[in-house]
Amino acid sequence: MAKDKIRFTVDLSIHDGRLDAFESTAREMIAGSQLEPGTLGYDWFLSEDRKRCRIVEHFADGNAAFTHLTGPVVQQLVPHMLESAEITRFEVYGDPGPQASHMLAGIGAEVFQAWHGMSR
Repeated sequence: MAKDKIRFTVDLSIHDGRLDAFESTAREMIAGSQLEPGTLGYDWFLSEDRKRCRIVEHFADGNAAFTHLTGPVVQQLVPHMLESAEITRFEVYGDPGPQASHMLAGIGAEVFQAWHGMSR
């Protein structure tokens, strides 16, 4: 992973009987994220039993991550998603910057700073 890039992984547990509502909100969130500058990837993965979901998000840098956190996808659509699912783990890879770090800490995200590695 390049030094400035940021990655989020968000694990969700989908409430019983709420998969259709969850999928509808997910589609809106994906469409909105496509419009955000600096959002490089926004991928959703569903477990075979369709009860768990993992979102893997990639941002160009801390500014792009902060734009995502303060934009309509998070501010307007995440509350709807949380009516259908619960966040069970939220991990951040890289330095999202002080403002985003503060926001992420407030929702229980754990930040992992870059240490060793290589990117192409």
